[in-house]
Amino acid sequence: MNQHNKFKMMTEAPIPGLICRLAVPTIISMLVTALYNMADTYFVGRISTSASAAVGVVYALMAIIQACGFFFGHGSGNYISRALGSQEDEKAARMASTGFFSALITGAALGLAGLIFIRPLARLLGSTETILPYAVDYMRFILLGTPFMMASLVLNNQLRFQGSAIYAMVGIASGAVLNIGLDPILIFGLNMGISGAAIATVTSQLVGFVLLLVGTSKGGNLRVRLKNFTPKAEYFKAILNGGLPSLCRQGLGSVGTIFLNHGAGIYGDAAVAAMSIVTRIVMFANSCVIGFGQGFQPVCGFNYGARRYDRVKAAFWFCVKTATAFLCVAALIGFIFAPGLVAFFRKGDADVLAIGGAALRAQCVTFPLSAWIVMCNMEMQTIGKSVRASFLAMARQGLFFVPAVLILPRILGLFGLQISQAVADAVTFLASIPLQISVLREMDAAMKREQATGNAP
Repeated sequence: MNQHNKFKMMTEAPIPGLICRLAVPTIISMLVTALYNMADTYFVGRISTSASAAVGVVYALMAIIQACGFFFGHGSGNYISRALGSQEDEKAARMASTGFFSALITGAALGLAGLIFIRPLARLLGSTETILPYAVDYMRFILLGTPFMMASLVLNNQLRFQGSAIYAMVGIASGAVLNIGLDPILIFGLNMGISGAAIATVTSQLVGFVLLLVGTSKGGNLRVRLKNFTPKAEYFKAILNGGLPSLCRQGLGSVGTIFLNHGAGIYGDAAVAAMSIVTRIVMFANSCVIGFGQGFQPVCGFNYGARRYDRVKAAFWFCVKTATAFLCVAALIGFIFAPGLVAFFRKGDADVLAIGGAALRAQCVTFPLSAWIVMCNMEMQTIGKSVRASFLAMARQGLFFVPAVLILPRILGLFGLQISQAVADAVTFLASIPLQISVLREMDAAMKREQATGNAP
Protein backbone atom coordinates (compact mmCIF):
# COMPACT_ATOMS: atom_id res chain seq x y z
CA MET A 1 0.00 0.00 0.00
CA ASN A 2 1.47 3.40 -1.00
CA GLN A 3 1.18 6.60 1.04
CA HIS A 4 -1.75 7.93 -1.04
CA ASN A 5 -3.80 4.81 -0.42
CA LYS A 6 -2.96 4.92 3.30
CA PHE A 7 -4.14 8.53 3.47
CA LYS A 8 -7.40 7.65 1.74
CA MET A 9 -7.98 4.67 4.06
CA MET A 10 -7.27 6.66 7.22
CA THR A 11 -9.48 9.61 6.34
CA GLU A 12 -12.41 7.83 4.66
CA ALA A 13 -12.81 4.25 5.96
CA PRO A 14 -15.58 3.64 8.56
CA ILE A 15 -14.22 4.33 12.06
CA PRO A 16 -15.12 1.11 13.97
CA GLY A 17 -13.77 -1.26 11.34
CA LEU A 18 -10.67 0.85 10.72
CA ILE A 19 -9.70 1.06 14.39
CA CYS A 20 -10.37 -2.63 14.99
CA ARG A 21 -8.29 -3.57 11.95
CA LEU A 22 -5.38 -1.46 13.20
CA ALA A 23 -5.89 -2.43 16.84
CA VAL A 24 -5.88 -6.23 16.50
CA PRO A 25 -2.16 -6.45 15.60
CA THR A 26 -1.22 -3.95 18.33
CA ILE A 27 -3.31 -5.79 20.92
CA ILE A 28 -1.59 -9.03 19.97
CA SER A 29 1.79 -7.29 20.25
CA MET A 30 0.94 -5.89 23.68
CA LEU A 31 -0.45 -9.19 24.95
CA VAL A 32 2.55 -11.19 23.77
CA THR A 33 4.91 -8.59 25.26
CA ALA A 34 3.01 -8.73 28.55
CA LEU A 35 3.15 -12.53 28.39
CA TYR A 36 6.91 -12.59 28.09
CA ASN A 37 7.18 -10.13 31.00
CA MET A 38 4.98 -12.48 32.99
CA ALA A 39 7.04 -15.47 31.79
CA ASP A 40 10.11 -14.01 33.49
CA THR A 41 8.08 -13.55 36.66
CA TYR A 42 6.70 -17.10 36.42
CA PHE A 43 9.96 -18.95 35.76
CA VAL A 44 12.12 -16.83 38.06
CA GLY A 45 9.50 -17.31 40.77
CA ARG A 46 10.47 -21.01 40.72
CA ILE A 47 13.97 -20.07 41.93
CA SER A 48 13.13 -18.19 45.16
CA THR A 49 11.08 -15.33 46.58
CA SER A 50 14.15 -13.04 46.50
CA ALA A 51 14.73 -13.85 42.82
CA SER A 52 11.08 -13.11 42.06
CA ALA A 53 11.45 -9.79 43.88
CA ALA A 54 14.57 -9.00 41.81
CA VAL A 55 12.46 -9.07 38.63
CA GLY A 56 10.27 -6.40 40.20
CA VAL A 57 13.31 -4.32 41.10
CA VAL A 58 14.81 -4.51 37.60
CA TYR A 59 11.36 -3.76 36.16
CA ALA A 60 11.92 -0.18 37.35
CA LEU A 61 15.06 -0.03 35.16
CA MET A 62 13.20 -1.47 32.20
CA ALA A 63 10.53 1.19 32.72
CA ILE A 64 13.26 3.84 32.36
CA ILE A 65 14.49 2.21 29.13
CA GLN A 66 10.91 2.04 27.86
CA ALA A 67 10.36 5.67 28.85
CA CYS A 68 13.24 6.78 26.63
CA GLY A 69 12.16 4.44 23.82
CA PHE A 70 8.58 5.68 23.91
CA PHE A 71 9.81 9.27 24.13
CA PHE A 72 11.60 8.98 20.79
CA GLY A 73 9.04 6.56 19.35
CA HIS A 74 5.90 8.50 20.20
CA GLY A 75 7.61 11.85 19.65
CA SER A 76 8.67 10.93 16.13
CA GLY A 77 5.60 8.78 15.43
CA ASN A 78 3.07 11.48 16.30
CA TYR A 79 4.90 13.90 14.02
CA ILE A 80 5.06 11.29 11.23
CA SER A 81 1.32 10.56 11.31
CA ARG A 82 0.41 14.26 11.19
CA ALA A 83 2.98 14.92 8.42
CA LEU A 84 1.63 12.04 6.35
CA GLY A 85 -1.90 13.31 6.99
CA SER A 86 -0.77 16.71 5.63
CA GLN A 87 1.03 14.85 2.79
CA GLU A 88 4.50 16.12 3.77
CA ASP A 89 6.34 12.86 3.05
CA GLU A 90 9.89 14.28 3.02
CA LYS A 91 9.56 15.68 6.54
CA ALA A 92 8.09 12.39 7.73
CA ALA A 93 11.06 10.44 6.29
CA ARG A 94 13.59 12.70 7.99
CA MET A 95 11.80 12.40 11.30
CA ALA A 96 11.78 8.59 11.08
CA SER A 97 15.58 8.44 10.80
CA THR A 98 16.17 11.19 13.35
CA GLY A 99 14.02 9.48 15.98
CA PHE A 100 15.64 6.08 15.38
CA PHE A 101 19.30 7.11 15.52
CA SER A 102 18.73 9.44 18.46
CA ALA A 103 17.29 6.53 20.44
CA LEU A 104 20.15 4.20 19.47
CA ILE A 105 22.76 6.70 20.68
CA THR A 106 20.87 7.48 23.89
CA GLY A 107 20.44 3.77 24.63
CA ALA A 108 24.16 3.11 24.27
CA ALA A 109 25.00 5.93 26.68
CA LEU A 110 22.37 4.81 29.23
CA GLY A 111 23.52 1.18 29.10
CA LEU A 112 27.19 2.09 29.60
CA ALA A 113 26.40 4.36 32.57
CA GLY A 114 24.28 1.64 34.16
CA LEU A 115 27.02 -0.99 33.84
CA ILE A 116 29.55 1.30 35.51
CA PHE A 117 27.28 1.98 38.51
CA ILE A 118 25.35 -1.30 38.55
CA ARG A 119 25.34 -2.09 42.28
CA PRO A 120 24.43 1.43 43.49
CA LEU A 121 21.77 1.47 40.76
CA ALA A 122 20.26 -1.81 42.02
CA ARG A 123 20.01 -0.39 45.56
CA LEU A 124 18.49 2.83 44.26
CA LEU A 125 15.82 0.83 42.43
CA GLY A 126 14.71 -0.73 45.72
CA SER A 127 16.89 -3.82 46.11
CA THR A 128 17.42 -5.20 49.62
CA GLU A 129 20.67 -6.98 50.52
CA THR A 130 19.07 -10.39 49.97
CA ILE A 131 17.63 -9.34 46.60
CA LEU A 132 20.83 -7.55 45.43
CA PRO A 133 22.80 -10.55 43.98
CA TYR A 134 19.82 -11.62 41.87
CA ALA A 135 19.09 -8.05 40.76
CA VAL A 136 22.69 -7.42 39.65
CA ASP A 137 22.84 -10.69 37.68
CA TYR A 138 19.58 -9.88 35.91
CA MET A 139 20.34 -6.21 35.34
CA ARG A 140 23.78 -6.72 33.77
CA PHE A 141 22.42 -8.31 30.61
CA ILE A 142 19.46 -5.92 30.37
CA LEU A 143 21.88 -2.99 30.31
CA LEU A 144 23.92 -4.61 27.50
CA GLY A 145 20.78 -4.80 25.38
CA THR A 146 19.55 -1.28 26.15
CA PRO A 147 20.34 0.33 22.73
CA PHE A 148 18.42 -2.35 20.83
CA MET A 149 15.52 -2.38 23.29
CA MET A 150 15.13 1.37 22.97
CA ALA A 151 15.49 1.44 19.18
CA SER A 152 12.97 -1.41 18.83
CA LEU A 153 10.35 0.65 20.62
CA VAL A 154 10.99 3.53 18.23
CA LEU A 155 10.60 1.33 15.14
CA ASN A 156 7.48 -0.31 16.56
CA ASN A 157 5.79 3.01 17.21
CA GLN A 158 6.82 4.57 13.92
CA LEU A 159 5.37 1.62 12.01
CA ARG A 160 2.12 1.86 13.99
CA PHE A 161 1.74 5.57 13.36
CA GLN A 162 2.13 4.92 9.63
CA GLY A 163 -0.79 2.51 9.79
CA SER A 164 1.44 -0.57 9.42
CA ALA A 165 0.48 -2.33 12.63
CA ILE A 166 1.05 -5.78 11.09
CA TYR A 167 4.78 -5.15 10.57
CA ALA A 168 5.04 -3.74 14.09
CA MET A 169 3.29 -6.81 15.48
CA VAL A 170 5.57 -9.29 13.67
CA GLY A 171 8.70 -7.66 15.05
CA ILE A 172 7.54 -7.36 18.65
CA ALA A 173 5.59 -10.62 18.88
CA SER A 174 8.32 -12.76 17.31
CA GLY A 175 10.86 -11.61 19.85
CA ALA A 176 8.42 -12.10 22.71
CA VAL A 177 7.56 -15.66 21.67
CA LEU A 178 11.30 -16.44 21.46
CA ASN A 179 11.73 -15.04 24.99
CA ILE A 180 9.04 -17.35 26.37
CA GLY A 181 10.70 -20.35 24.72
CA LEU A 182 14.21 -19.45 25.87
CA ASP A 183 13.33 -18.78 29.52
CA PRO A 184 12.97 -22.41 30.73
CA ILE A 185 15.86 -23.58 28.54
CA LEU A 186 18.35 -21.04 29.87
CA ILE A 187 17.10 -20.79 33.46
CA PHE A 188 16.71 -24.52 34.18
CA GLY A 189 18.02 -26.48 31.19
CA LEU A 190 21.41 -24.77 31.17
CA ASN A 191 21.24 -23.97 34.90
CA MET A 192 21.89 -20.26 34.34
CA GLY A 193 19.34 -19.11 36.92
CA ILE A 194 18.15 -15.53 36.80
CA SER A 195 20.93 -14.59 34.37
CA GLY A 196 19.29 -16.96 31.88
CA ALA A 197 16.05 -14.99 32.12
CA ALA A 198 17.91 -11.77 31.33
CA ILE A 199 19.79 -13.33 28.40
CA ALA A 200 16.50 -14.64 27.02
CA THR A 201 15.01 -11.15 27.21
CA VAL A 202 17.96 -9.44 25.51
CA THR A 203 18.19 -12.10 22.78
CA SER A 204 14.49 -11.75 21.98
CA GLN A 205 14.81 -7.97 21.87
CA LEU A 206 17.70 -8.21 19.41
CA VAL A 207 15.72 -10.54 17.11
CA GLY A 208 12.71 -8.23 17.30
CA PHE A 209 14.93 -5.25 16.47
CA VAL A 210 16.17 -6.90 13.27
CA LEU A 211 12.64 -7.85 12.16
CA LEU A 212 11.32 -4.35 12.82
CA LEU A 213 14.19 -2.84 10.86
CA VAL A 214 13.30 -5.10 7.93
CA GLY A 215 9.65 -4.03 8.30
CA THR A 216 10.55 -0.41 7.57
CA SER A 217 11.50 -1.43 4.02
CA LYS A 218 8.16 -3.17 3.35
CA GLY A 219 4.60 -2.06 2.59
CA GLY A 220 5.37 1.49 1.54
CA ASN A 221 6.78 2.36 4.97
CA LEU A 222 9.35 5.06 5.62
CA ARG A 223 12.83 3.52 5.52
CA VAL A 224 15.39 4.34 8.18
CA ARG A 225 18.45 5.82 6.43
CA LEU A 226 21.52 7.43 7.95
CA LYS A 227 21.47 10.13 5.26
CA ASN A 228 18.05 11.23 6.53
CA PHE A 229 19.29 11.66 10.11
CA THR A 230 18.63 15.36 10.69
CA PRO A 231 19.75 16.46 14.17
CA LYS A 232 18.18 19.90 13.99
CA ALA A 233 16.21 21.87 16.57
CA GLU A 234 13.03 21.63 14.49
CA TYR A 235 12.92 17.84 14.74
CA PHE A 236 14.09 17.56 18.33
CA LYS A 237 11.48 20.13 19.36
CA ALA A 238 8.80 18.05 17.65
CA ILE A 239 10.07 14.88 19.36
CA LEU A 240 10.02 16.67 22.71
CA ASN A 241 6.50 17.96 22.11
CA GLY A 242 5.09 14.59 21.05
CA GLY A 243 7.21 12.37 23.29
CA LEU A 244 7.23 14.27 26.58
CA PRO A 245 3.94 12.73 27.78
CA SER A 246 5.36 9.23 27.22
CA LEU A 247 8.60 10.14 28.98
CA CYS A 248 6.61 11.52 31.90
CA ARG A 249 4.29 8.52 32.03
CA GLN A 250 6.96 5.83 31.76
CA GLY A 251 9.62 7.76 33.66
CA LEU A 252 7.37 8.48 36.60
CA GLY A 253 6.13 4.91 36.32
CA SER A 254 9.70 3.88 37.05
CA VAL A 255 9.90 6.33 39.95
CA GLY A 256 6.60 5.00 41.27
CA THR A 257 7.90 1.43 41.05
CA ILE A 258 11.03 2.44 42.97
CA PHE A 259 8.95 3.99 45.76
CA LEU A 260 6.68 0.94 45.73
CA ASN A 261 9.69 -1.39 46.05
CA HIS A 262 11.11 0.62 48.95
CA GLY A 263 7.72 0.81 50.64
CA ALA A 264 7.10 -2.91 50.21
CA GLY A 265 10.64 -3.72 51.36
CA ILE A 266 9.65 -2.64 54.87
CA TYR A 267 7.34 -5.66 55.00
CA GLY A 268 9.94 -8.10 53.61
CA ASP A 269 10.86 -9.75 50.31
CA ALA A 270 7.42 -11.39 50.14
CA ALA A 271 5.76 -7.97 49.90
CA VAL A 272 8.14 -6.83 47.14
CA ALA A 273 7.47 -10.05 45.23
CA ALA A 274 3.69 -9.79 45.74
CA MET A 275 3.44 -6.21 44.51
CA SER A 276 5.66 -7.06 41.53
CA ILE A 277 3.36 -9.96 40.59
CA VAL A 278 0.25 -7.78 40.89
CA THR A 279 1.87 -5.13 38.68
CA ARG A 280 2.50 -7.74 35.96
CA ILE A 281 -1.05 -9.12 36.16
CA VAL A 282 -2.64 -5.68 35.88
CA MET A 283 -0.23 -4.77 33.08
CA PHE A 284 -1.35 -7.85 31.16
CA ALA A 285 -5.03 -6.86 31.27
CA ASN A 286 -4.24 -3.19 30.65
CA SER A 287 -2.14 -4.13 27.60
CA CYS A 288 -5.36 -4.89 25.71
CA VAL A 289 -6.62 -1.35 26.30
CA ILE A 290 -3.26 0.19 25.43
CA GLY A 291 -3.11 -1.91 22.27
CA PHE A 292 -6.64 -0.80 21.36
CA GLY A 293 -5.63 2.80 21.97
CA GLN A 294 -2.59 2.35 19.76
CA GLY A 295 -4.96 1.34 16.98
CA PHE A 296 -6.76 4.64 17.61
CA GLN A 297 -3.63 6.82 17.50
CA PRO A 298 -2.79 6.66 13.76
CA VAL A 299 -6.47 7.28 12.94
CA CYS A 300 -6.41 10.23 15.31
CA GLY A 301 -3.13 11.63 13.92
CA PHE A 302 -3.98 11.27 10.23
CA ASN A 303 -7.44 12.82 10.61
CA TYR A 304 -6.26 15.63 12.86
CA GLY A 305 -3.57 16.46 10.29
CA ALA A 306 -6.26 16.35 7.57
CA ARG A 307 -8.55 18.58 9.70
CA ARG A 308 -11.20 15.85 9.95
CA TYR A 309 -12.02 16.67 13.57
CA ASP A 310 -15.38 14.93 13.35
CA ARG A 311 -13.61 11.62 12.72
CA VAL A 312 -11.17 12.24 15.58
CA LYS A 313 -14.07 12.69 18.01
CA ALA A 314 -16.00 9.71 16.68
CA ALA A 315 -12.93 7.50 17.02
CA PHE A 316 -12.31 8.70 20.59
CA TRP A 317 -15.82 7.90 21.82
CA PHE A 318 -15.84 4.53 20.09
CA CYS A 319 -12.60 3.57 21.85
CA VAL A 320 -13.74 4.80 25.28
CA LYS A 321 -16.99 2.81 25.18
CA THR A 322 -15.37 -0.38 23.88
CA ALA A 323 -12.42 -0.28 26.30
CA THR A 324 -14.63 0.46 29.32
CA ALA A 325 -16.85 -2.54 28.59
CA PHE A 326 -13.80 -4.80 28.31
CA LEU A 327 -12.24 -3.56 31.55
CA CYS A 328 -15.46 -4.05 33.50
CA VAL A 329 -15.38 -7.74 32.56
CA ALA A 330 -11.64 -8.03 33.27
CA ALA A 331 -12.03 -6.34 36.67
CA LEU A 332 -14.82 -8.71 37.70
CA ILE A 333 -12.74 -11.76 36.75
CA GLY A 334 -9.66 -10.37 38.48
CA PHE A 335 -11.57 -9.60 41.68
CA ILE A 336 -13.10 -13.07 41.91
CA PHE A 337 -9.95 -15.05 41.10
CA ALA A 338 -7.32 -12.73 42.63
CA PRO A 339 -5.68 -15.26 45.03
CA GLY A 340 -5.45 -17.93 42.34
CA LEU A 341 -3.88 -15.53 39.86
CA VAL A 342 -1.17 -14.54 42.34
CA ALA A 343 -0.59 -18.20 43.31
CA PHE A 344 0.12 -19.04 39.67
CA PHE A 345 3.36 -17.05 39.91
CA ARG A 346 4.48 -17.87 43.45
CA LYS A 347 2.72 -20.97 44.75
CA GLY A 348 3.38 -22.06 48.31
CA ASP A 349 4.31 -18.69 49.82
CA ALA A 350 1.36 -17.73 52.02
CA ASP A 351 2.61 -14.18 52.61
CA VAL A 352 2.91 -13.47 48.89
CA LEU A 353 -0.60 -14.83 48.27
CA ALA A 354 -2.19 -12.83 51.09
CA ILE A 355 -0.52 -9.53 50.22
CA GLY A 356 -0.89 -9.90 46.46
CA GLY A 357 -4.50 -11.10 46.52
CA ALA A 358 -5.69 -8.08 48.51
CA ALA A 359 -3.68 -5.65 46.36
CA LEU A 360 -5.06 -7.10 43.13
CA ARG A 361 -8.66 -6.87 44.33
CA ALA A 362 -8.13 -3.24 45.31
CA GLN A 363 -6.86 -2.40 41.83
CA CYS A 364 -9.77 -4.22 40.18
CA VAL A 365 -12.23 -1.85 41.88
CA THR A 366 -10.95 1.15 39.89
CA PHE A 367 -9.65 -0.73 36.85
CA PRO A 368 -12.47 0.30 34.43
CA LEU A 369 -11.49 3.96 34.91
CA SER A 370 -8.28 3.26 32.98
CA ALA A 371 -10.19 3.19 29.68
CA TRP A 372 -11.06 6.88 29.90
CA ILE A 373 -7.62 7.84 31.25
CA VAL A 374 -5.69 5.97 28.53
CA MET A 375 -7.79 7.22 25.61
CA CYS A 376 -7.72 10.83 26.80
CA ASN A 377 -3.96 10.70 27.20
CA MET A 378 -3.40 9.10 23.79
CA GLU A 379 -5.62 11.59 21.99
CA MET A 380 -4.00 14.63 23.63
CA GLN A 381 -0.52 13.34 22.90
CA THR A 382 -1.26 12.46 19.27
CA ILE A 383 -2.80 15.83 18.36
CA GLY A 384 0.03 17.77 20.01
CA LYS A 385 -1.61 18.95 23.26
CA SER A 386 1.68 18.30 25.03
CA VAL A 387 1.15 20.15 28.32
CA ARG A 388 -2.20 18.56 29.11
CA ALA A 389 -1.04 15.16 27.87
CA SER A 390 2.13 15.38 29.98
CA PHE A 391 0.18 16.28 33.11
CA LEU A 392 -2.22 13.40 32.61
CA ALA A 393 0.66 11.05 31.82
CA MET A 394 2.43 12.03 35.05
CA ALA A 395 -0.69 11.88 37.19
CA ARG A 396 -1.47 8.17 37.53
CA GLN A 397 2.03 6.79 38.12
CA GLY A 398 3.67 9.86 39.60
CA LEU A 399 1.86 12.95 40.81
CA PHE A 400 -0.85 10.95 42.58
CA PHE A 401 0.70 7.50 42.98
CA VAL A 402 3.95 8.50 44.70
CA PRO A 403 2.19 10.57 47.41
CA ALA A 404 -0.26 7.69 47.90
CA VAL A 405 2.62 5.23 48.40
CA LEU A 406 4.32 7.59 50.84
CA ILE A 407 1.27 8.67 52.85
CA LEU A 408 -1.25 5.81 52.93
CA PRO A 409 1.09 3.16 54.47
CA ARG A 410 1.90 5.57 57.29
CA ILE A 411 -1.80 5.81 58.09
CA LEU A 412 -3.10 2.35 57.18
CA GLY A 413 0.05 0.20 57.23
CA LEU A 414 0.33 -2.58 54.65
CA PHE A 415 -3.29 -2.04 53.55
CA GLY A 416 -2.37 1.52 52.57
CA LEU A 417 0.34 0.17 50.31
CA GLN A 418 -2.06 -2.31 48.73
CA ILE A 419 -4.69 0.34 47.84
CA SER A 420 -2.26 3.06 46.74
CA GLN A 421 -2.60 2.38 43.00
CA ALA A 422 -6.42 2.25 43.18
CA VAL A 423 -6.51 5.61 44.96
CA ALA A 424 -4.17 7.14 42.37
CA ASP A 425 -6.39 5.80 39.54
CA ALA A 426 -9.52 7.34 41.01
CA VAL A 427 -7.94 10.79 41.49
CA THR A 428 -6.41 10.69 37.99
CA PHE A 429 -9.82 9.91 36.49
CA LEU A 430 -11.36 12.96 38.17
CA ALA A 431 -8.49 15.19 37.04
CA SER A 432 -8.76 14.00 33.42
CA ILE A 433 -12.41 14.98 32.92
CA PRO A 434 -11.97 18.79 32.64
CA LEU A 435 -8.82 18.34 30.54
CA GLN A 436 -10.59 16.22 27.95
CA ILE A 437 -13.65 18.48 27.88
CA SER A 438 -11.37 21.40 26.95
CA VAL A 439 -9.81 19.39 24.08
CA LEU A 440 -13.21 18.40 22.69
CA ARG A 441 -14.41 22.01 22.85
CA GLU A 442 -11.32 23.18 20.98
CA MET A 443 -12.03 20.72 18.16
CA ASP A 444 -15.67 21.87 18.04
CA ALA A 445 -14.47 25.47 17.70
CA ALA A 446 -12.01 24.47 14.95
CA MET A 447 -14.79 22.71 13.01
CA LYS A 448 -16.99 25.82 13.22
CA ARG A 449 -14.15 28.02 11.94
CA GLU A 450 -13.53 25.65 9.02
CA GLN A 451 -17.22 25.68 8.12
CA ALA A 452 -17.49 29.47 8.45
CA THR A 453 -14.54 30.07 6.12
CA GLY A 454 -15.58 27.35 3.67
CA ASN A 455 -12.32 25.43 4.23
CA ALA A 456 -13.87 22.33 5.75
CA PRO A 457 -12.37 19.18 4.15
